[in-house]
Amino acid sequence: MSSIERRATAALAGIFSLRMLGLFMFLPVFSVHAHEYPGHTPLLIGIAIGVYGLTQGLFQIPSGILSDRFGRKPLIAAGLLIFGLGSVVAALADDIWGIVAGRALQGMGAVAAAVMALASDLTGETHRTRVMAFIGASIGAAFALALVLGPVVADAFGVSGLFWATAALAVLAIALLYLGVPTPPRMISPGGTAPALAGLTAALRDGQMLRLNAGIFILHATMIATFVALPIALRDRAGVDVADHWKVYVGVLLASVVLTVPLLVVADRANRSRTVMLLGIVLLGVALAGLAGASPGSIVLVAFMVLYFTGFNTLEASLPAMVSRVAPMRARGAAPGVYSTVQYLGAFAGGVIGGWLLGAGGERVALAACAGLCIGWLSVAYGLREPRRLSLEQLPIGPVERDRVEALTARLLTVPGVIEAVVVAEERIAWVRVDRRRLDRTSLHALSSDTR
Repeated sequence: MSSIERRATAALAGIFSLRMLGLFMFLPVFSVHAHEYPGHTPLLIGIAIGVYGLTQGLFQIPSGILSDRFGRKPLIAAGLLIFGLGSVVAALADDIWGIVAGRALQGMGAVAAAVMALASDLTGETHRTRVMAFIGASIGAAFALALVLGPVVADAFGVSGLFWATAALAVLAIALLYLGVPTPPRMISPGGTAPALAGLTAALRDGQMLRLNAGIFILHATMIATFVALPIALRDRAGVDVADHWKVYVGVLLASVVLTVPLLVVADRANRSRTVMLLGIVLLGVALAGLAGASPGSIVLVAFMVLYFTGFNTLEASLPAMVSRVAPMRARGAAPGVYSTVQYLGAFAGGVIGGWLLGAGGERVALAACAGLCIGWLSVAYGLREPRRLSLEQLPIGPVERDRVEALTARLLTVPGVIEAVVVAEERIAWVRVDRRRLDRTSLHALSSDTR
């Protein structure tokens, strides 16, 4: 990768990680600290944990589309400011409803779609799998760090201390956005030759994207439901004091990283993303079934936790890379928006269902239901095709009348090796997604010259 690509990847991964660290620190502690807030019930505990997903989901598609029109950086900065404000509201809360309100406001600062689109703008498609996997891995690292820091910070400063720390992380992320991330060239002009609605439609109709969207919904629904139940299982079945939960997470996460890295290497270097994804789903389902049925005692429970985090980290890192490779060109902003929307709606569904099942049948029932969801996911994901390795290239063109854009697009698609094409008449360029092994560059350059 070029120095600009490396810089962009590192900075965007940092922004994503800082934000997700703040969200995730809440997960491993609230189920066992909720009694400190008047009005708590199992269902409201689940809602407080997952409600950020509802508002994130509602705002992701508008954020992705607006970032196509007005630019990525302004949308990301505004989202981070809203996220920080929600953290302050939750820090000042004195009952369960204040926590719910603060978490909901945090979710309104939806930036995932714009960050993923910005990563696509700033990096070449040949490196896209590596870039998205790195960002996904950084989220996994933030998740791991949050599971350790959450119990420590909550024990020292209370739940409100978690939210004050989260507000500070939002400020750091904004600074990193403007100091560390290059400003990309605009692919779509403000007038928009690829209308936002067309991009959204393309994202919603693509069969590959539908399978990936279903997967990320289930992954985050089971994750949130698991963390409604798992802290209670650690306390009651494994006999681990709440203040010592972080010690369990440290060992579990280190072991899972050792198992996860080889899987991600195979997905990238051997182009086996689909195979690795299916294996990750199997690991997740087996682990959740084991956590649901494990008898009291720490050893068996911890072993299944290692298996769970191996599957989760593998899927969290690999799914965004697959989205970047299969998303239609006209939906480069909208497709990540749709993906992120269903991801966060899954988190909300997991919080509600997990809280309801916790109250109705206990933590074993909640974990068993998550295992059942993984079986359904496996059946849907099995039909996914292995994404092709393609490159995105910019082609200069001459003046093109609006009524000739479709004709030029059709001509581009006749060139051997051109898989997709988008003509941006206002900027006198065409974007083409190509298979470099089959591409007839002579014909492509000749076509470009004919228009000028």
